[in-house]
Amino acid sequence: MFYFLPAAVAWAEDGTSVGGTGGWGMLPMIAVFGLIFYFLVIRPQQKTAKEHKKLISEIQKGDSIVLSCGIHGRIASVADDTATIEVADNVKIKVNKDVILARKAQG
Repeated sequence: MFYFLPAAVAWAEDGTSVGGTGGWGMLPMIAVFGLIFYFLVIRPQQKTAKEHKKLISEIQKGDSIVLSCGIHGRIASVADDTATIEVADNVKIKVNKDVILARKAQG
């Protein structure tokens, strides 16, 4: 299976090249990998961040939410960057809005 490796190493050490394209032959392949990376990694991440920003801007008093640490509660008040969450009767915690993971369906 690996019988071609010694021949490939000997050819590489020889210094002769068949193509003669220099480094430009790799440019299309790098561009293709860049596009694949963009569409499979960067674009979905931007979409998720946009949806999260929309969720944060739409929260209001009384919404049932889930925090990123798994705490469930109801919004008691909303400020610019923070929200006060009521997690039990007379138990409120103040958190950054960024840790709000999702809004639960009312019911």
